[in-house]
Amino acid sequence: MEGMVIALIGVASAVIFAGIGSSIGVGLTGQASAGVMSEDPEKFGRLLILVALPGTQGIYGFVGGFLAIMRLGLVGGVQIVRLTVNQGWQVLLACLPVAFCGLLSAIHQGRVCAAGVHMTAKQPDASGKAMVMGVFVEFYAVLGLLMTILLLLGIQLG
Repeated sequence: MEGMVIALIGVASAVIFAGIGSSIGVGLTGQASAGVMSEDPEKFGRLLILVALPGTQGIYGFVGGFLAIMRLGLVGGVQIVRLTVNQGWQVLLACLPVAFCGLLSAIHQGRVCAAGVHMTAKQPDASGKAMVMGVFVEFYAVLGLLMTILLLLGIQLG
């Protein structure tokens, strides 16, 4: 049972750390947007995407965690996998790329998107450019999720 506990720490880490990063990133961008909208409420539509963008890392962490618990047999009505301690560590380590890439990229994406909010306040037509800059940071969270998926699929279970 120790292997399963170690694996579940990895699952929880993927969801928790990516979620923390997203909440910080969305919070940073939301604060900047609230300030801009207090003076110009018509900018809500342009700012909404910038606020939502850092939230995707939390989704990636959830997806990584969900795929891990599927591999462990904890959902879907399949038999629960009996893990060795070594396999538990493999699952934990496989969950770390999405956990930490999600944490850090969401925070930095929030900063980039908050700067984009300020740019949009002064130049409303530049909101698309601000979104593109935020998407560049997103790429690294996607790579973290991809690595987690590849590592999870490479673990020999059962």
